[in-house]
Amino acid sequence: MKIQQKIEGNVAKNCHPLALQKMIQKQIAYINNAGSIYGPKKVLVIGSSSGYGLSSRIALAFGSRSDTIGVSFEKGPGEKGLGTAGWYNNIYFKKAAEQQGLIAKNFIGDAFTDEMRCQVIDYIRHGFGGKIDLVIYSIASGIRTTPDGKKYTSTLGVRCGEFSGPSFNLESETLSTQSLSQVSDQQINDTIKVMGGEDWRLWIDTLREADVLAEGCKTIAYSYIGPESTYPLYRNGTLGAAKEHLHDTAEILNKKLMADINGEAFIAVCKAVVTKASAYIPIFPLYISLLYKVMKEKKLHETCIEQMHRLMFTRLYPAMGPVITDTERLIRIDDLELRADVQKEVEALRLKVTPANFKEISDFAGYLKEFNELNGFGFEDFDYNQDVDFQKIIELAKLT
Repeated sequence: MKIQQKIEGNVAKNCHPLALQKMIQKQIAYINNAGSIYGPKKVLVIGSSSGYGLSSRIALAFGSRSDTIGVSFEKGPGEKGLGTAGWYNNIYFKKAAEQQGLIAKNFIGDAFTDEMRCQVIDYIRHGFGGKIDLVIYSIASGIRTTPDGKKYTSTLGVRCGEFSGPSFNLESETLSTQSLSQVSDQQINDTIKVMGGEDWRLWIDTLREADVLAEGCKTIAYSYIGPESTYPLYRNGTLGAAKEHLHDTAEILNKKLMADINGEAFIAVCKAVVTKASAYIPIFPLYISLLYKVMKEKKLHETCIEQMHRLMFTRLYPAMGPVITDTERLIRIDDLELRADVQKEVEALRLKVTPANFKEISDFAGYLKEFNELNGFGFEDFDYNQDVDFQKIIELAKLT
């Protein structure tokens, strides 16, 4: 069979299991050429199959020779389809890491459950040396079922009135207006339950009580703040409320870890990049494409893997001295995005955007290329006309 890309709106409906290896190889090649990181040796990545979680795992494995455990909720091939891109990312990462003599254990399942926490702890004790020295929390989910069985669904919305703005439709490659409604207090609270820091705290508390965190263990979660132009949508909306809770959780965890094991907890504020999660946010993809255009022209652009290498090498594990943060204990790797000259040029371009010229005004082509590559499409050195043997994909999936 031949695998053709399918996009509905801004949602990728399939992936190319074989071409996804190109994406993993591309990130590994960057790390191999970027220089080594003095970092942790035993790492747990919760949310490890795509985006910043995957790039963190690659940066540490191939930059610091870290053994890693990855937890992700992905779907393999079967009667209903080829499965998700993250399923194959896990496989290709594991294969490449093991070829370098590294441990790369994948747990596929719901990270929100006590059962998954218990499985990971058991493996740390009996197959991973007994202790870990870094925990990365990078889950992007719209639904969470808590350990008491209650199900919560996040809502993308704003707190004060309706908000409208231009956004992409990647399927038709057009620009249209999208609106977000004002949300209720219940919707805000539910979004915090899903995307805030509660589950991160559960993970760290459980790992700490199980005595599998090494002395001086660090934990980090990823966040976004963005420029003032995105505040009505992001910072002042449900996403912002969840991020505020995440940031508060870091302070709670930091006090506990410091007292118990001389450990630390941090938030890394990242740059806007193309991820599966960001593609769902109305208005945001246009901002990213304008940002890409400006930052590429200024030679400041960074992808996920470039961000994670800089985070690990210059902020979380600098060659000398402590972790580098701002006055609020935030690790800022959005510094280049928020430079005054960058934001001034982005805003000037935004004012010129129309449905007729957005592809020329922005880096829409670059945005679309990165979006496609997340699912294994658009690589120039891959033959998409080749027939793919589904049975071989089934066999490949057994390697996870």
